[in-house]
Amino acid sequence: MITFDNVSKKYDNDYTAVKALNVEIKKGEFFVIIGPSGCGKTTLLKMINRLIPLTEGTIWINGKRISDYNIHELRWSIGYVLQQIALFPHMTIEENIAIVPELKHWHKTKIQKRVEELLEMVGLEPEKYRQRKPQELSGGEQQRVGVIRALAADPSIILMDEPFSALDPISRTKLQDDLLEMQRTIRKTIVFVSHDMQEALKLGDRLCIMKDGEIVQIGTPQELIQNPANDFVQQFIGSKHQVEHAFTIHAIMQPIMTTSEFQNTILVDASLATIFDKLAQHDLLGVEEDGKLIGMVTRASMLHYLAKDSKERGLAHD
Repeated sequence: MITFDNVSKKYDNDYTAVKALNVEIKKGEFFVIIGPSGCGKTTLLKMINRLIPLTEGTIWINGKRISDYNIHELRWSIGYVLQQIALFPHMTIEENIAIVPELKHWHKTKIQKRVEELLEMVGLEPEKYRQRKPQELSGGEQQRVGVIRALAADPSIILMDEPFSALDPISRTKLQDDLLEMQRTIRKTIVFVSHDMQEALKLGDRLCIMKDGEIVQIGTPQELIQNPANDFVQQFIGSKHQVEHAFTIHAIMQPIMTTSEFQNTILVDASLATIFDKLAQHDLLGVEEDGKLIGMVTRASMLHYLAKDSKERGLAHD
């Protein structure tokens, strides 16, 4: 589907952002590129749709050099989702989603139908949201629109550059779940850049770990965990598990302050990942120990813990 053949990117100051990359991304694959800041992951992504020109080598899409495509047709055929959502503020949600289909001269009726089915796909009621402006939506809702705007013209490839990193952890977890569910239906080729190993392990069919402009290891999440290529890979994966291991629910648990019955509960020894998944669906969770309710966890208490924990451990993202 997408092939990098000895691809390098050098800048005028002799800085080499990526060095002799060779990788094949398969059709329908969720391929995650991950690594520390400055490792070349975003450069790799942007070379696919020619936002950054390569210096050496060749990139192929479906057996055709990207340089042989008309640049506008190439970009219209590739969806692109940024961390900065970049919705046009003066346009309605419907108008934002319709941009590329209109450029491709789709019929108005077809565009309207596409807008409706995409909004429904991400749980945004069309009649409620289509005529709203971006500023009327929450950050998570705006990012949902950013994702489906990239899908509007039914491209075969979606590029995603840290699309959820600006969101709070609960919204981020929910959108990750939504994206996985969506991918089971649409089966697009997704190239996703992240600096968060937990996110990469959750989303990726295969992960490409980069360092200093080079590929260190490519493999499935299981392969990387079980057979890391070197100490760098092992430490990069291990740092996330150390955070999980150190977690205790008592750090986020609050006394029960409601008389209503808890419809959703977790056990006192629940993992951080389990609590994230539950809080992505529910605002409030009861905590059970030996069949008794001993406290509760809220989205607010989790966010407070994460903010405090990041500062104390020096784990805040750059």
